[in-house]
Amino acid sequence: MIALRKTAAAFGAELVRMAAPAVPSADSVIIEVVATGICGSDVHAYEWTPGYEFMAAHLPLTIGHEFSGIVRSVGTAVTERMPGERVVCWPTIACTRCTACMAGRLQHCPERKVIGLHRNGGFARCVEVPARNCFRVPDGLDLETAALAEPLSIAVNAVDVADIGEGDRVVVLGPGPIGLGAALVAARRGAQVLIAGLNDTARLTIARDMGIAGAVDIATTSLDNAVKAAFGDKADRVIEATGIVDSITDGLTVLRPGGILTAAGIHTKPLELDLTRFIREKKQLRAAHDTTHAAFEEAISLLSGNADSLARMITHRKPLAEAAEAFALARARQAVKVMLIPPQEEDQ
Repeated sequence: MIALRKTAAAFGAELVRMAAPAVPSADSVIIEVVATGICGSDVHAYEWTPGYEFMAAHLPLTIGHEFSGIVRSVGTAVTERMPGERVVCWPTIACTRCTACMAGRLQHCPERKVIGLHRNGGFARCVEVPARNCFRVPDGLDLETAALAEPLSIAVNAVDVADIGEGDRVVVLGPGPIGLGAALVAARRGAQVLIAGLNDTARLTIARDMGIAGAVDIATTSLDNAVKAAFGDKADRVIEATGIVDSITDGLTVLRPGGILTAAGIHTKPLELDLTRFIREKKQLRAAHDTTHAAFEEAISLLSGNADSLARMITHRKPLAEAAEAFALARARQAVKVMLIPPQEEDQ
């Protein structure tokens, strides 16, 4: 099979022909991949940006962690999954033994590993994963749309961390997949939502097509003016999903005293913070990373009930053999979500 693999601690990734996994380990399944989305983390790994040096010890490996597919074989100890079952995968592999794991907080496991970053992932025809990481895809939900489950679960978790509820005035910075998902989830929870982008006409159009009416390009107005026009006051909550550190500073300026800013982007530069002002205004800065079991289940439910709307995030589809072109689209912000589709024949 062909697989997109990170082979060196440098820019880029290679399409490599390798043997498909044949027999799963006792607690694992082999999934025949139908679609895998390109995530911001994949772009960071591809570009080899600061913060991804941890991958060096695990190279070479197949990247990709936002995938859906069909279970083709199961390990001898697996009872909860069956061949032929349609699944998506939570890529976080926790140790199951530490205090966090025993409390059900797998995302906080200090030994956590991520499929596609620490071990072989989904930019391939087949992938082997722990059976416990799989979630069944409901009947009627197509597998390409189901591949949005992982990034949507990240968005659900960000809304959970931000403690967003009925009537909250919420600003979402960044109309990428996480920002769009967070805006949609926040709106469904009864919040007033404004999503902002910078020179992001195409992606903000997708936001409106998804039913997010409050969408603004701050290339044409200031964020402060946009928030005042939308809410008549400062925001109660801000979710940052840009990966641009200045967005944190900008978000704090439009946040009311006592409000919560949740950072969900991965940043390559440190934050400079006027800590005295931050403390006097009693604002909160929280971090949302990874997801939870409950958020993943909510994401699947949202996809099942709102497939037409959420599938609008898939703006481009490319065969796996055109991975370089697909990553160029993702890196240039010319797409919301790019899906890579592996070849259908097993010997390709």
